[in-house]
Amino acid sequence: MTTTFPDISISTERLVLRPYEEADVPAHTEMMNDETVVAWTSVPHPYTTADAEKWVRRIAPAQRTAGRGIVLAVTEFLTQRLVGTIRLGNTDWRIRATEVSYITAPWARGEGYATESVLAVAQWLFGDQRFERLELRTPADNTASQQVAQKIGCISEGVLRNAWIARSRTEDGGWTDVRTDLIVWSLLPEDFDGAADQMADAGYTGFTDWN
Repeated sequence: MTTTFPDISISTERLVLRPYEEADVPAHTEMMNDETVVAWTSVPHPYTTADAEKWVRRIAPAQRTAGRGIVLAVTEFLTQRLVGTIRLGNTDWRIRATEVSYITAPWARGEGYATESVLAVAQWLFGDQRFERLELRTPADNTASQQVAQKIGCISEGVLRNAWIARSRTEDGGWTDVRTDLIVWSLLPEDFDGAADQMADAGYTGFTDWN
């Protein structure tokens, strides 16, 4: 049984999803220091160049080679600028299920890039890799992430109470940990078929090219 994802790149009309490269370190460092990223993720803060180099050279590649999932840098097709990152993790090869997470750079938000990249990965996952379940977990107050889940056709399955630690700004400009619920979403192949059609009608096309 296959227990690792292939080393791939996925292309849409606007984006290229590919393995991280050394040249991504500065843009990745900047993206991970954004306040929204700090608030909703568990990344180190401040996020240093050394953290980014460790991510690019060791952590991201090991996600795939160890069979846990895959990490892809999301870049603009025309400019090659880093738009964000998308990650599959907690992969169960027996039941063909995995969990997706995504981050979008602040300058690229509001353009539908997260939705487009997750749809592209879902099509590849269900079509080429024959997976049967894609799962998302979004903090209860992270409405932007929840909107992505809804746009790609995910079904809300319930709430994991008090299951995540987010971060909130303090009056002195620092950060404090805040416990929050996680909303669990899932996407199955039959759910995805309708969502892909809807997105194509809205002008999002080209989710079929990978190598």
